[in-house]
Amino acid sequence: MKPTRQRYKLIDDTRTDAEVDTHFDALDINLRHLRVCLAVATAGSAAGAAESLYRVASAVTRSITELEHALGRPLFDRRARGMTLNSYGELVMARARRIEQVFAEAGGQLLARGCIAASVDVRSRFATILNGRRLAVIATLVEKRNMALVAREFGITQPAISSALKDLEDGLSTPLLERGARGMRPTPAGDIVAFHFKRALAELRHVGPDLAASEGTLRGSVHIGALPLGRTQILPLAIASLLRRHPHLHVATVESPYDALVASLRNGDIDFILGALRGEARDLQQEALFEDRISVIARAGHPLAGSSRIDFDALRQARWALSRQGSPSRELLERFFSGARQVPPAPAVETGDLAVLRGLLLESDMLTALSPHQLRYEIRDGSLVVLDFPLEATRRKIGITQRLGAFPSPGARALMDEIALLIARSPDFSS
Repeated sequence: MKPTRQRYKLIDDTRTDAEVDTHFDALDINLRHLRVCLAVATAGSAAGAAESLYRVASAVTRSITELEHALGRPLFDRRARGMTLNSYGELVMARARRIEQVFAEAGGQLLARGCIAASVDVRSRFATILNGRRLAVIATLVEKRNMALVAREFGITQPAISSALKDLEDGLSTPLLERGARGMRPTPAGDIVAFHFKRALAELRHVGPDLAASEGTLRGSVHIGALPLGRTQILPLAIASLLRRHPHLHVATVESPYDALVASLRNGDIDFILGALRGEARDLQQEALFEDRISVIARAGHPLAGSSRIDFDALRQARWALSRQGSPSRELLERFFSGARQVPPAPAVETGDLAVLRGLLLESDMLTALSPHQLRYEIRDGSLVVLDFPLEATRRKIGITQRLGAFPSPGARALMDEIALLIARSPDFSS
């Protein structure tokens, strides 16, 4: 049976859905309260937790009550024999355990790099930061290296940031940022701390969506690393379909080179990447959804359109607009030509912008080599055509990349499922 929520009313019944969504801010979750809840769940009582934490039982009880009121839900069933987690509590504690694990990993890396002494209790030091907002402030300061900018972003004073940073540095007995004439620069310890703080923040952000999903509503934000192949057709269709059924979800796409997206995936800034799969990495988990190959594409009415005798000489004589050197599609094309012992085409234009490429194809006799999925609508309406020159050796797997061991939010899982279902049902993606 789902626990009652009557004693833990989060909002007034007169508030709108938008107000409901913004009332609970994950950045305000108290990290010390989470640690106390973990101790109570382990000990089975407030008294047992108080003993392990070296605190009085009343302080432990107060921490639990304050966290329950902040989340708007009871986390424990209280009985004469002690306290046990209810279904809400299990969800919150799953995230709390992952945060503890992130802090432990940070401590291990700080110790391995010689940044701290073995006697430093990193998890306890991090828990004294109080809440997710301070985690975010420190992580953002290390990333942007500009205290004034961070102060404006979070609406706090620079002295408050300096104080929080000094407290953490003193607790760890190591500097996180070096101050010099040219500004601030993160130390190795600063980079490690910021990386793991971002991971912890990702877990905190998922607490609210986890609770809402247990009550039948998908809420929260999903952040997707969108590589070029998924931007034209797959993501728009999947997002639109999902939001029709779950209007409280928010989706944000991030368009960056693969290496930048992987860095954001590793630190928790994005939930998953959709696009061409790369080589295996120990800390990444890849799921192939379909196979794709690049094609030679031109405008309708191009001299080579409709020709059944296109050869390498004809392609060499054409003018090309290609993606930049080092991009996957460019490497596949060059590998194809090299494999056939032919000189790859030298492009007249190199661009990573699909809008520019589309305009060049429509307004000239230039050719490109790209996945037809990226120009699906122009091919469908007949303004662009795929030339009869198959590039079979350019096949590659397209799919979803996640961080190994990640525990995605319900919204992220739903969107990944929607993408997989869309691809499985559409004849456009059959191999």
